[in-house]
Amino acid sequence: MLRTHPRRQGGLALPVMLIILVVMLISSIYLLKSSNSTTLTASNLAYDSAQSRAVDFGLHAGFKWLSDTAGGNKALLNEDLEAQGYLATLDTTLSARSDAFWSGSRTVEHEGQQVEYVVHRLCLLTGPYDGAGNACVQTADNGSGGGTVMSPGESLAADSPQFASTPKVHYVVTARLSGARGGNVVNQLVVLIGA
Repeated sequence: MLRTHPRRQGGLALPVMLIILVVMLISSIYLLKSSNSTTLTASNLAYDSAQSRAVDFGLHAGFKWLSDTAGGNKALLNEDLEAQGYLATLDTTLSARSDAFWSGSRTVEHEGQQVEYVVHRLCLLTGPYDGAGNACVQTADNGSGGGTVMSPGESLAADSPQFASTPKVHYVVTARLSGARGGNVVNQLVVLIGA
């Protein structure tokens, strides 16, 4: 009788399966992290969009007040009206980051968020835009049909006081929002109103 010894098996399937399981585990961790990052990015974009909408609401509130006041009694715009968030001058040494820039600001609420806005007339002094010693940023419509044609001695310099028609005085509406997550949004709107 012949005895046959069974061949010894190598057991190659077990290590291959363990390697495949490790690769699958690493892949699933990467996919979980990737989908979590995508969710956080989408959430941050939605948050930024909501803040921008709220700040735009502040700009519209400031513009509406300025437009209504200019349409009703334009002389009111010659003096500061801090209760309305309006200053008839702008200190050019201040930026929107400084607290003094926001003195006299007004706060409005939009979807539960407090939005602060301030309206500045781009003038050196209070009083009429063309008063003695006052200098305001102004523009006027170009009266010529084509390009600008200049006569000898005329100037296109920014500080030239000659206008083709009644000048338009510049106003800047600035709105800001300090978000709950530390995000801050500041937007500005330039408005031209005929003098």
